[in-house]
Amino acid sequence: MNAATGFDEDVVIVGSGFGGSVAALRLAEKGYRVRVYEAGRRFADEDFAKTSWNLRRYLWAPALGCYGVQRIHRLPHVMILAGAGVGGGSLNYANTLYEPGPGFFADPQWEGLADWAGELAPHYATAKRMLGVVERYPHRGPVERIMAGAAEDLGVGDTFRHAPVGVWFGRPGERTADPFFGGEGPERTGCTLCGNCMVGCRVGAKNTLVKNYLALAERRGVAIEPLRTVTEVRELAGGGFAVTTRRTDGRLRRGERTVTAQRVVLAAGTWGTQQLLHRMKRSGALPAVSDALGRLTRTNSEALDGAVATAVPESLGLARGVAITTSFHVDDRTHVENVRYGPGSNLMGALATVLVPGELPLARRLGRVVRLVLRSPARQFRLASLRRWSERGIIALVMQTADNSLTLSLRRRFGRLRLTSEQGHGEPNPSHLPEAHRAAEAIAARMAEEGGVPAEARGSWPEVFGIPLTAHFLGGAPISASPADGVVDAYHRVWGHPGLSVVDGAAVPANPGVNPSLTITALAERALSHWPMAGAADARPSQAQLLDR
Repeated sequence: MNAATGFDEDVVIVGSGFGGSVAALRLAEKGYRVRVYEAGRRFADEDFAKTSWNLRRYLWAPALGCYGVQRIHRLPHVMILAGAGVGGGSLNYANTLYEPGPGFFADPQWEGLADWAGELAPHYATAKRMLGVVERYPHRGPVERIMAGAAEDLGVGDTFRHAPVGVWFGRPGERTADPFFGGEGPERTGCTLCGNCMVGCRVGAKNTLVKNYLALAERRGVAIEPLRTVTEVRELAGGGFAVTTRRTDGRLRRGERTVTAQRVVLAAGTWGTQQLLHRMKRSGALPAVSDALGRLTRTNSEALDGAVATAVPESLGLARGVAITTSFHVDDRTHVENVRYGPGSNLMGALATVLVPGELPLARRLGRVVRLVLRSPARQFRLASLRRWSERGIIALVMQTADNSLTLSLRRRFGRLRLTSEQGHGEPNPSHLPEAHRAAEAIAARMAEEGGVPAEARGSWPEVFGIPLTAHFLGGAPISASPADGVVDAYHRVWGHPGLSVVDGAAVPANPGVNPSLTITALAERALSHWPMAGAADARPSQAQLLDR
């Protein structure tokens, strides 16, 4: 305990993803004593699964003894892919780091609070430096040619580009001293283009948060506790917070502990942060949390479709490269990227099925699937086979800047409180994207031409049932001008509980239409830049002053 403050810690951070890692480093630099709680485990490079079939190291399902990097959550209106472990989503994300277009910064939810594009520009620059962004993926192969050709066929060839990625390319497979932070960071190994970025980089080339922010934070004394799940954050009557955790893997012994902290940063990812805020508001631990909690929950208006060939021509090499290498825009609000897994990582192929028009009623969608299978069973069997799936297919990740949202709330089901969803503000959150279907069909046509074997556009089983997939679950505790409109102020402090901050994807106010990791990092950099030095006066305006403006 700090005798001067009476608290066990100056700051407790819940989660170690893009927001939590920035907070850990920047607060340590400002002289705070910081403790980070992470529900997932810590991974060394060699601890990651070799392929996605190693379920205990790949999937996150603690009840089944699986403590991997891939979380999967389901709501009535969306299925969510997220990350787990020390380093959060950086462990299994596709290391793709785009800046959003101007529409994101001008969204009505937050446009009047700051010149966001101008104010965030230096923080984007810092985030790129810290994450080691290579502005243009430096290789070109069959997949990149297929994507360029698909863009041309759709009449948008001028929008095709190679993706900015956070990878140390160096010399393939060669170990080298830290190339990013003057030797202060860990050693790195050059990328071998194995394609398994999203299973966990066993090479050591991927610029995960463990290789930058968290490594530097730990050097400055930050304590990171893995496999600790935060169960309660309660504001204390005299100020500060009590944070209760239990062992994530404590099946027989929960190992419950409580520490006190002057301030708390929630950075548990959109799902985890919303879970905590909803439960704490309901229990009375954080009674002043805005009633706007759960509104403006975003899915990045996303769909995951793609194309699969019936065989694997050796000339294609679809699995060689980093996870995402190129993109194009179908229209001014729809962004398409190719996604790959490495050889052997075929598990996610179980989600794929035939592409059916989403506007049809469910019975007709299912009927279309059955008819296509009965019409050509041998072909459909080859397409659906998981054998060498990652070497036969290209996933199309499609994102939009459309203004649609869900509203999340807690409901009791089967005796337990669970998050549920309903359609929210703006357009209905889409159950499918016609633009994604067009892109998938164009990619399939070019794949067949490039490989000389039949190929077909593919959708997903959740989409057949009207449930889209998203890897970028955002919002629900968005930045706002008042507690009537959102959950946090322009400095990421929770309205009504200013000692509590939300510094992760839950605070993002709009669909960026691109991979959001760089934006979450830049927003976190900005938020933490306004924190005072430890022991100094806080120059940020109070929430009362913000409301008086």
